[in-house]
Amino acid sequence: MRGRALLASVSRQHSVGDVVAGERDSRALRASDQDRDRVADVLRSAAADGRLTLAELDERLDQLYQAKTYGELEPVVGDLPDAVDLEKLADLAPAKRAQRGDGVPVGGTPGSRSVRAIFGGVQRRGQWVVPKRFAVKVVFGGADLDLRKASLESAEVVINAKAIFGGVQIVVPPDIAVVIDGMGIFGGFAGNAEDHQPPPGAPVLRVTGKAVFGGVVVQRRPA
Repeated sequence: MRGRALLASVSRQHSVGDVVAGERDSRALRASDQDRDRVADVLRSAAADGRLTLAELDERLDQLYQAKTYGELEPVVGDLPDAVDLEKLADLAPAKRAQRGDGVPVGGTPGSRSVRAIFGGVQRRGQWVVPKRFAVKVVFGGADLDLRKASLESAEVVINAKAIFGGVQIVVPPDIAVVIDGMGIFGGFAGNAEDHQPPPGAPVLRVTGKAVFGGVVVQRRPA
């Protein structure tokens, strides 16, 4: 059951696709955000099982969220083995999204895609939209990012933090998975966010960047 089986499963849920079946190749039909979320769940499951490295997962997620048609989705999952039950995962995806909506909403338009604090500070709290890729730079300053009431632009977001003689604090709720992959030079990345992860299928926050004589702290706290 490879990528073609998943595409057949998700395309069956669109009445328009049923109407034009036989008139057009279903691979040319436009995929929805929900379809891409289902494929993302498959990729994360494959990475959790050791079938994809974190670098491969990141590369495929980038490819996935740039895809516009079912045909462009197929190569993203085409080489995954039958051990991944794609149809079952696709069938469960709406329930997963409902749970996600109760905790961390996915969607919306961010106000900005970068912030910087030089000899000062910046905050993002309350209701705001975390961009798919968010750049944070502090120099002799600090940034405080609280995601507990935030929405995510996509199911996978990346915060690239650069702290130079400064600090970045990121607070996440219990239902966001966290991957920390930063470099410390006379500084470091710390926090408890990776200690207790939510079940597979949860939105993912990746924290990357550098801390030079500074620090980036990612903490998990109740919403």
